[in-house]
Amino acid sequence: MRVPYPALRRWRLSLLLLCLVLVASRTLAQSVPVPQTMIPAPPQLAAKSWILMDADSGRVLAEHNADERLPPASLTKLMTAYLVERELDRGNLQPSDTVPISEKAWRTGGSKMFIEVDTQVPVEELLQGIIVVSGNDASVAMAEYLAGGERPFADMMNQHATRLGMHNTNFVNATGLPDENHYSTARDLALLSQHIINDYPAHYAIYNQKEYSYGGIEQPNRNRLLWRDASVDGLKTGWTEAAGYCLVASAEREEMRLISVVMGTNSDEARAQETQKLLSYGFRYYETLRLYDQGAVLTSPRIWGGEKNELRVGVDENVHMTVPRSRNEELGARLDIRADLTAPIAAGERVGTLQVRLGEQVVGEQPLVALENIAEGGLFKRLLDQVQRFFSNLFSQWFG
Repeated sequence: MRVPYPALRRWRLSLLLLCLVLVASRTLAQSVPVPQTMIPAPPQLAAKSWILMDADSGRVLAEHNADERLPPASLTKLMTAYLVERELDRGNLQPSDTVPISEKAWRTGGSKMFIEVDTQVPVEELLQGIIVVSGNDASVAMAEYLAGGERPFADMMNQHATRLGMHNTNFVNATGLPDENHYSTARDLALLSQHIINDYPAHYAIYNQKEYSYGGIEQPNRNRLLWRDASVDGLKTGWTEAAGYCLVASAEREEMRLISVVMGTNSDEARAQETQKLLSYGFRYYETLRLYDQGAVLTSPRIWGGEKNELRVGVDENVHMTVPRSRNEELGARLDIRADLTAPIAAGERVGTLQVRLGEQVVGEQPLVALENIAEGGLFKRLLDQVQRFFSNLFSQWFG
């Protein structure tokens, strides 16, 4: 049966329109971007100030009034403990060294380890007393032992605060007992905690200790989260009437470690609950990836005038990046190497920059360093390299 010509035209036109619709639909489907992971706004806490930071990458995931100077109460003892750990790590102290207990240390009010005047107490016991039961007496005793007194020890504390980048912190004592010139911030305390965890990991287990007994007196750690959340393993509580209830906590899940600082809540229970909100938010919506290892060779650029023709280049510390979950495939890196590298070059010398991107956004930069020493080559080698470099630069100018 023959189809009439007008009907055939209508049939062909309909078929053409259908094809166009299918092509357009397919093109439209291909052009619509795949939706990324939706990250809700961070929780709002019943506290004066807070911050949530990744311990490895240093990325801040949530903050509120994080640079407001506030009384830190016993969070001060994080710096006291840090300096004791530093001296132990450097070999200037031994855990078994005994510390004489002065009447001043014994009489210090507030929370106590209950050391006795005119006794000798090992450093390892005092460090537990400072961290686990927040002993003011133990803090003063260590300050006197390390610096000759609490005031010179506070000078040490401030010098190290400056070294660590704690720009809004000033200590006047080793305990956190009230003083109008004694203050810190959530950001500074998170930074200090990051150094405690990463600089002296051999001592970090003390912060996870749930109780401590000295002289027949057993006391619990006041960090409630050590009992409620198996991933929480530190760090320190604090309270004064002026500071309110404060908590610096750290937790690790699936090789991701977070640090939270909550300052100025109205109860012991509140500081635990508000901290839990921050930690849950960070672990649910972010992940931390280890991108490059310290000392791994990332590239080997040409070096001129050296005993070798190539220089091994990498990073001098592990590179971590914290990103929203399910977006790790968008991570990319760019290596910018200094032009015309010339011997001699010493290991550790900066030769470029590693730039990490998440999509089009730059999310981190890290120095690229020489991983080896390259000495000057002999006279003939240097002359040959000069000729090769001349023609290499010439060809680059000609051919772009």
